[in-house]
Amino acid sequence: MSDTPRNHPDPEVIVFNLKKRYTGVSATVNALVPLQFSQWRLAYCGTPLSNGVLGLTLQEAIRLSKQAPKDRPFRIWHVRRDHEMMAGLWARDVLRLPIRLVFTSAAQHRHGWFPRWLISRMDAVISTTPLAASFVPNTTAVVPHGIDLRRFHVPADKSALWAETGLSGTYGIGVFGRVRPDKGTDIFVDAMIEALPHLPGATAVIAGLAQPKDHAYQQALQARIDEAGLTARIVFLGEVPASEVHRWYQRCTVCVACPRYEPFGLTPFEAAGCGCALICSRTGAFDMLVEPGVNGEMVPLDDAPALAAALRRVLQDLPATLEMGQRARERVAAQFALENEAAGIAQVYGQLFDQADEPAARG
Repeated sequence: MSDTPRNHPDPEVIVFNLKKRYTGVSATVNALVPLQFSQWRLAYCGTPLSNGVLGLTLQEAIRLSKQAPKDRPFRIWHVRRDHEMMAGLWARDVLRLPIRLVFTSAAQHRHGWFPRWLISRMDAVISTTPLAASFVPNTTAVVPHGIDLRRFHVPADKSALWAETGLSGTYGIGVFGRVRPDKGTDIFVDAMIEALPHLPGATAVIAGLAQPKDHAYQQALQARIDEAGLTARIVFLGEVPASEVHRWYQRCTVCVACPRYEPFGLTPFEAAGCGCALICSRTGAFDMLVEPGVNGEMVPLDDAPALAAALRRVLQDLPATLEMGQRARERVAAQFALENEAAGIAQVYGQLFDQADEPAARG
Protein backbone atom coordinates (compact mmCIF):
# COMPACT_ATOMS: atom_id res chain seq x y z
CA MET A 1 0.00 0.00 0.00
CA SER A 2 1.53 3.31 -1.06
CA ASP A 3 -0.05 5.22 1.84
CA THR A 4 1.15 2.79 4.53
CA PRO A 5 3.36 4.65 7.06
CA ARG A 6 7.00 3.70 6.97
CA ASN A 7 9.55 3.53 9.76
CA HIS A 8 11.48 6.76 10.24
CA PRO A 9 15.20 6.27 9.53
CA ASP A 10 16.16 8.16 12.72
CA PRO A 11 13.26 7.58 15.13
CA GLU A 12 12.90 9.23 18.52
CA VAL A 13 10.38 6.54 19.53
CA ILE A 14 10.33 2.80 18.77
CA VAL A 15 7.12 0.90 19.53
CA PHE A 16 7.43 -2.84 20.17
CA ASN A 17 5.07 -5.76 19.48
CA LEU A 18 7.25 -8.86 19.40
CA LYS A 19 4.57 -11.53 19.83
CA LYS A 20 3.72 -13.34 16.59
CA ARG A 21 0.11 -14.21 17.49
CA TYR A 22 -2.46 -11.42 17.10
CA THR A 23 -3.73 -10.39 20.55
CA GLY A 24 -5.41 -7.45 22.24
CA VAL A 25 -1.99 -5.85 22.62
CA SER A 26 -1.45 -6.30 18.89
CA ALA A 27 -4.81 -4.64 18.19
CA THR A 28 -3.81 -1.66 20.33
CA VAL A 29 -0.49 -1.25 18.55
CA ASN A 30 -2.13 -1.82 15.16
CA ALA A 31 -4.51 1.08 15.81
CA LEU A 32 -2.08 3.48 17.48
CA VAL A 33 1.03 3.21 15.34
CA PRO A 34 -0.39 4.80 12.15
CA LEU A 35 -1.59 7.78 14.20
CA GLN A 36 1.69 8.05 16.10
CA PHE A 37 3.60 8.10 12.82
CA SER A 38 2.03 11.52 12.22
CA GLN A 39 3.03 12.76 15.69
CA TRP A 40 6.56 11.45 16.24
CA ARG A 41 9.64 10.34 14.36
CA LEU A 42 8.57 6.76 14.92
CA ALA A 43 9.63 3.23 14.10
CA TYR A 44 7.81 -0.01 14.78
CA CYS A 45 9.59 -3.21 15.85
CA GLY A 46 7.84 -6.56 15.68
CA THR A 47 5.41 -8.74 13.76
CA PRO A 48 4.01 -7.10 10.59
CA LEU A 49 0.73 -5.37 11.38
CA SER A 50 -2.56 -6.03 9.60
CA ASN A 51 -2.63 -2.39 8.48
CA GLY A 52 0.46 -3.03 6.34
CA VAL A 53 3.13 -1.57 8.64
CA LEU A 54 6.29 -3.67 8.51
CA GLY A 55 8.40 -4.06 11.62
CA LEU A 56 12.07 -3.87 12.40
CA THR A 57 13.68 -6.92 13.96
CA LEU A 58 14.91 -6.61 17.53
CA GLN A 59 18.47 -6.76 16.21
CA GLU A 60 17.72 -3.86 13.87
CA ALA A 61 16.20 -1.85 16.72
CA ILE A 62 19.31 -2.44 18.85
CA ARG A 63 21.61 -1.51 16.01
CA LEU A 64 19.59 1.64 15.30
CA SER A 65 19.67 2.62 18.98
CA LYS A 66 23.43 2.50 19.46
CA GLN A 67 23.48 6.25 19.02
CA ALA A 68 20.97 8.82 20.19
CA PRO A 69 18.70 10.29 17.51
CA LYS A 70 19.11 13.74 16.05
CA ASP A 71 18.07 16.48 18.48
CA ARG A 72 17.32 14.00 21.28
CA PRO A 73 19.55 12.65 24.07
CA PHE A 74 17.97 9.19 23.83
CA ARG A 75 15.31 7.13 22.08
CA ILE A 76 12.18 5.90 23.78
CA TRP A 77 11.36 2.21 23.54
CA HIS A 78 7.66 1.64 24.27
CA VAL A 79 7.12 -1.97 25.38
CA ARG A 80 4.00 -3.82 26.51
CA ARG A 81 5.08 -7.37 27.44
CA ASP A 82 7.48 -8.97 29.90
CA HIS A 83 9.91 -10.24 27.28
CA GLU A 84 9.96 -6.79 25.68
CA MET A 85 10.83 -5.24 29.05
CA MET A 86 13.63 -7.81 29.39
CA ALA A 87 14.98 -6.90 25.94
CA GLY A 88 14.80 -3.22 26.83
CA LEU A 89 16.65 -3.68 30.13
CA TRP A 90 19.37 -5.65 28.36
CA ALA A 91 19.71 -2.91 25.76
CA ARG A 92 19.68 -0.04 28.29
CA ASP A 93 21.58 -1.46 31.25
CA VAL A 94 23.93 -4.05 29.74
CA LEU A 95 24.59 -2.73 26.25
CA ARG A 96 24.33 0.83 27.64
CA LEU A 97 22.30 2.10 24.71
CA PRO A 98 20.93 5.65 24.98
CA ILE A 99 17.29 4.65 25.43
CA ARG A 100 14.49 5.12 27.95
CA LEU A 101 11.80 2.49 28.56
CA VAL A 102 8.04 3.09 28.70
CA PHE A 103 5.81 0.17 29.69
CA THR A 104 2.02 -0.07 29.40
CA SER A 105 0.35 -2.14 32.15
CA ALA A 106 -3.23 -3.39 31.80
CA ALA A 107 -3.28 -6.26 34.31
CA GLN A 108 -5.91 -5.91 37.02
CA HIS A 109 -4.17 -8.11 39.56
CA ARG A 110 -0.96 -8.16 41.54
CA HIS A 111 1.93 -9.01 39.25
CA GLY A 112 4.34 -11.82 40.09
CA TRP A 113 7.65 -10.89 41.65
CA PHE A 114 9.59 -10.96 38.39
CA PRO A 115 7.20 -8.74 36.38
CA ARG A 116 7.08 -6.39 39.40
CA TRP A 117 10.85 -6.17 39.30
CA LEU A 118 10.85 -5.54 35.56
CA ILE A 119 8.19 -2.82 35.90
CA SER A 120 10.15 -1.18 38.74
CA ARG A 121 13.05 -0.67 36.33
CA MET A 122 11.02 1.18 33.71
CA ASP A 123 11.57 4.89 33.15
CA ALA A 124 7.81 5.49 32.85
CA VAL A 125 4.73 3.31 33.29
CA ILE A 126 1.33 3.85 31.71
CA SER A 127 -1.63 2.03 33.30
CA THR A 128 -4.80 1.62 31.28
CA THR A 129 -7.27 1.88 34.19
CA PRO A 130 -7.19 3.25 37.75
CA LEU A 131 -7.50 -0.34 39.03
CA ALA A 132 -4.48 -1.44 36.96
CA ALA A 133 -2.58 1.56 38.35
CA SER A 134 -3.33 0.43 41.90
CA PHE A 135 -1.16 -2.64 41.27
CA VAL A 136 1.75 -0.62 39.82
CA PRO A 137 3.22 1.75 42.41
CA ASN A 138 5.37 3.55 39.85
CA THR A 139 2.55 4.44 37.43
CA THR A 140 3.33 7.68 35.60
CA ALA A 141 -0.10 8.19 34.03
CA VAL A 142 -3.45 6.46 33.57
CA VAL A 143 -4.30 6.36 29.86
CA PRO A 144 -7.29 4.22 28.79
CA HIS A 145 -7.20 2.49 25.45
CA GLY A 146 -8.97 4.21 22.58
CA ILE A 147 -10.51 3.10 19.32
CA ASP A 148 -10.38 4.41 15.78
CA LEU A 149 -13.79 6.02 15.33
CA ARG A 150 -13.33 6.24 11.58
CA ARG A 151 -12.95 2.50 11.23
CA PHE A 152 -15.40 1.57 13.97
CA HIS A 153 -18.45 3.57 12.91
CA VAL A 154 -22.20 3.09 12.92
CA PRO A 155 -23.57 1.76 9.61
CA ALA A 156 -26.62 3.21 7.93
CA ASP A 157 -28.68 0.04 8.36
CA LYS A 158 -27.65 -2.85 10.60
CA SER A 159 -30.56 -5.03 9.52
CA ALA A 160 -29.55 -4.77 5.86
CA LEU A 161 -25.97 -5.70 6.70
CA TRP A 162 -27.20 -8.65 8.76
CA ALA A 163 -29.35 -9.88 5.88
CA GLU A 164 -26.26 -9.91 3.65
CA THR A 165 -24.61 -12.53 5.90
CA GLY A 166 -27.11 -15.20 4.83
CA LEU A 167 -27.53 -16.27 8.46
CA SER A 168 -30.95 -16.86 9.97
CA GLY A 169 -32.94 -14.25 11.84
CA THR A 170 -33.27 -10.50 11.43
CA TYR A 171 -30.52 -9.32 13.78
CA GLY A 172 -27.36 -10.58 15.42
CA ILE A 173 -25.90 -10.97 18.89
CA GLY A 174 -22.12 -11.29 18.80
CA VAL A 175 -19.30 -12.29 21.10
CA PHE A 176 -15.75 -11.60 19.93
CA GLY A 177 -12.44 -13.09 21.03
CA ARG A 178 -10.70 -16.42 21.48
CA VAL A 179 -12.86 -19.47 22.05
CA ARG A 180 -11.66 -20.66 25.45
CA PRO A 181 -12.87 -20.89 29.05
CA ASP A 182 -11.36 -17.66 30.39
CA LYS A 183 -13.16 -15.73 27.64
CA GLY A 184 -16.46 -17.20 28.83
CA THR A 185 -17.51 -18.76 25.53
CA ASP A 186 -19.39 -21.46 27.45
CA ILE A 187 -21.21 -18.79 29.48
CA PHE A 188 -22.30 -17.14 26.23
CA VAL A 189 -23.49 -20.44 24.74
CA ASP A 190 -25.46 -21.37 27.86
CA ALA A 191 -27.06 -17.93 27.97
CA MET A 192 -27.99 -18.13 24.30
CA ILE A 193 -29.55 -21.56 24.75
CA GLU A 194 -31.72 -20.09 27.50
CA ALA A 195 -32.52 -16.74 25.83
CA LEU A 196 -32.96 -17.49 22.13
CA PRO A 197 -36.32 -19.29 22.47
CA HIS A 198 -37.64 -15.94 23.76
CA LEU A 199 -35.92 -13.90 21.00
CA PRO A 200 -37.36 -15.24 17.73
CA GLY A 201 -35.50 -12.80 15.46
CA ALA A 202 -32.06 -13.31 16.95
CA THR A 203 -29.06 -15.34 15.84
CA ALA A 204 -25.87 -15.50 17.89
CA VAL A 205 -22.39 -15.50 16.36
CA ILE A 206 -19.11 -16.43 18.04
CA ALA A 207 -16.22 -14.74 16.23
CA GLY A 208 -12.86 -16.08 17.32
CA LEU A 209 -10.23 -18.74 16.97
CA ALA A 210 -10.12 -21.91 19.05
CA GLN A 211 -6.51 -22.95 19.41
CA PRO A 212 -5.73 -26.68 19.18
CA LYS A 213 -5.79 -27.11 22.96
CA ASP A 214 -9.33 -25.68 22.99
CA HIS A 215 -10.78 -27.74 20.12
CA ALA A 216 -12.39 -30.23 22.49
CA TYR A 217 -13.90 -27.32 24.43
CA GLN A 218 -15.47 -25.90 21.26
CA GLN A 219 -16.68 -29.33 20.16
CA ALA A 220 -18.41 -29.82 23.52
CA LEU A 221 -20.11 -26.43 23.13
CA GLN A 222 -21.22 -27.35 19.62
CA ALA A 223 -22.72 -30.57 20.96
CA ARG A 224 -24.73 -28.57 23.52
CA ILE A 225 -25.94 -26.23 20.78
CA ASP A 226 -26.96 -29.14 18.55
CA GLU A 227 -28.74 -30.89 21.41
CA ALA A 228 -30.73 -27.70 22.06
CA GLY A 229 -31.82 -27.61 18.41
CA LEU A 230 -30.12 -24.25 17.85
CA THR A 231 -27.49 -25.22 15.29
CA ALA A 232 -28.63 -22.54 12.83
CA ARG A 233 -28.99 -19.88 15.52
CA ILE A 234 -25.68 -20.14 17.42
CA VAL A 235 -22.89 -20.08 14.86
CA PHE A 236 -19.12 -20.34 15.25
CA LEU A 237 -17.56 -18.06 12.64
CA GLY A 238 -13.98 -19.09 13.35
CA GLU A 239 -11.19 -16.57 13.30
CA VAL A 240 -12.22 -13.31 11.65
CA PRO A 241 -9.27 -11.40 10.11
CA ALA A 242 -8.40 -8.30 12.13
CA SER A 243 -9.06 -6.17 9.07
CA GLU A 244 -12.64 -7.52 8.84
CA VAL A 245 -13.82 -7.68 12.45
CA HIS A 246 -15.41 -4.21 12.34
CA ARG A 247 -17.85 -5.48 9.69
CA TRP A 248 -19.23 -8.02 12.15
CA TYR A 249 -19.67 -5.35 14.81
CA GLN A 250 -21.62 -3.34 12.24
CA ARG A 251 -23.81 -6.35 11.43
CA CYS A 252 -24.63 -7.10 15.07
CA THR A 253 -27.18 -5.27 17.19
CA VAL A 254 -25.82 -6.41 20.56
CA CYS A 255 -22.26 -7.20 21.60
CA VAL A 256 -21.71 -9.49 24.57
CA ALA A 257 -18.42 -9.61 26.47
CA CYS A 258 -18.60 -12.15 29.30
CA PRO A 259 -15.03 -13.20 30.14
CA ARG A 260 -14.17 -14.54 33.55
CA TYR A 261 -11.17 -12.18 33.58
CA GLU A 262 -10.02 -9.42 31.25
CA PRO A 263 -7.21 -6.89 31.74
CA PHE A 264 -8.97 -4.20 29.68
CA GLY A 265 -11.10 -5.73 26.91
CA LEU A 266 -11.23 -3.79 23.65
CA THR A 267 -14.00 -5.66 21.86
CA PRO A 268 -17.04 -3.97 23.48
CA PHE A 269 -15.39 -0.57 22.96
CA GLU A 270 -14.95 -1.34 19.26
CA ALA A 271 -18.49 -2.71 19.04
CA ALA A 272 -19.87 0.39 20.77
CA GLY A 273 -18.15 2.48 18.11
CA CYS A 274 -20.22 0.52 15.59
CA GLY A 275 -23.48 1.19 17.43
CA CYS A 276 -23.92 -2.06 19.36
CA ALA A 277 -25.77 -2.17 22.65
CA LEU A 278 -23.54 -3.84 25.23
CA ILE A 279 -23.86 -6.60 27.81
CA CYS A 280 -20.65 -7.11 29.77
CA SER A 281 -19.44 -9.02 32.80
CA ARG A 282 -17.87 -7.14 35.68
CA THR A 283 -14.21 -7.33 34.73
CA GLY A 284 -11.74 -5.41 32.59
CA ALA A 285 -12.56 -1.78 31.89
CA PHE A 286 -16.18 -2.57 31.06
CA ASP A 287 -17.60 -0.56 33.95
CA MET A 288 -15.91 2.53 32.46
CA LEU A 289 -17.94 2.02 29.29
CA VAL A 290 -21.31 0.47 30.16
CA GLU A 291 -24.08 2.54 31.77
CA PRO A 292 -26.72 -0.01 32.80
CA GLY A 293 -30.09 0.81 31.30
CA VAL A 294 -28.55 3.54 29.12
CA ASN A 295 -26.23 1.82 26.64
CA GLY A 296 -26.46 -1.76 27.87
CA GLU A 297 -26.23 -3.92 30.98
CA MET A 298 -23.62 -5.33 33.35
CA VAL A 299 -23.86 -8.88 34.71
CA PRO A 300 -21.96 -10.80 37.39
CA LEU A 301 -19.00 -12.96 36.47
CA ASP A 302 -19.66 -16.55 35.40
CA ASP A 303 -23.46 -16.15 35.45
CA ALA A 304 -25.20 -17.46 32.32
CA PRO A 305 -28.74 -17.04 33.71
CA ALA A 306 -28.05 -13.37 34.51
CA LEU A 307 -26.67 -12.89 31.02
CA ALA A 308 -29.75 -14.51 29.48
CA ALA A 309 -32.03 -12.27 31.54
CA ALA A 310 -30.03 -9.19 30.55
CA LEU A 311 -30.34 -10.12 26.89
CA ARG A 312 -34.10 -10.39 27.19
CA ARG A 313 -34.27 -6.96 28.87
CA VAL A 314 -32.03 -5.26 26.33
CA LEU A 315 -33.85 -6.83 23.38
CA GLN A 316 -37.44 -6.50 24.54
CA ASP A 317 -37.83 -3.44 22.27
CA LEU A 318 -35.58 -3.51 19.21
CA PRO A 319 -35.84 0.22 18.37
CA ALA A 320 -34.85 0.96 21.97
CA THR A 321 -31.93 -1.46 21.60
CA LEU A 322 -30.70 0.47 18.57
CA GLU A 323 -30.94 3.68 20.61
CA MET A 324 -28.80 2.04 23.29
CA GLY A 325 -26.25 1.33 20.59
CA GLN A 326 -26.24 4.97 19.55
CA ARG A 327 -25.62 6.00 23.16
CA ALA A 328 -22.80 3.48 23.38
CA ARG A 329 -21.25 5.13 20.34
CA GLU A 330 -21.62 8.57 21.95
CA ARG A 331 -19.85 7.43 25.12
CA VAL A 332 -16.94 5.92 23.20
CA ALA A 333 -16.61 9.03 21.05
CA ALA A 334 -16.57 11.27 24.11
CA GLN A 335 -14.18 9.29 26.29
CA PHE A 336 -12.36 6.54 24.37
CA ALA A 337 -11.29 7.95 21.02
CA LEU A 338 -7.93 6.74 19.75
CA GLU A 339 -6.74 10.34 19.63
CA ASN A 340 -7.24 10.60 23.40
CA GLU A 341 -5.02 7.57 24.00
CA ALA A 342 -2.34 8.89 21.65
CA ALA A 343 -2.42 12.26 23.42
CA GLY A 344 -2.02 10.63 26.85
CA ILE A 345 0.92 8.56 25.63
CA ALA A 346 2.46 11.62 23.98
CA GLN A 347 2.35 13.46 27.30
CA VAL A 348 4.38 10.68 28.91
CA TYR A 349 6.92 10.71 26.08
CA GLY A 350 7.16 14.48 26.35
CA GLN A 351 7.76 14.33 30.10
CA LEU A 352 10.67 11.95 29.58
CA PHE A 353 12.26 14.16 26.98
CA ASP A 354 11.65 17.27 29.12
CA GLN A 355 13.39 15.59 32.05
CA ALA A 356 16.38 14.58 29.95
CA ASP A 357 18.78 16.86 31.77
CA GLU A 358 17.80 15.53 35.19
CA PRO A 359 19.77 12.62 36.66
CA ALA A 360 18.00 9.30 36.19
CA ALA A 361 16.42 8.03 39.37
CA ARG A 362 16.45 4.28 39.13
CA GLY A 363 16.28 2.23 42.30
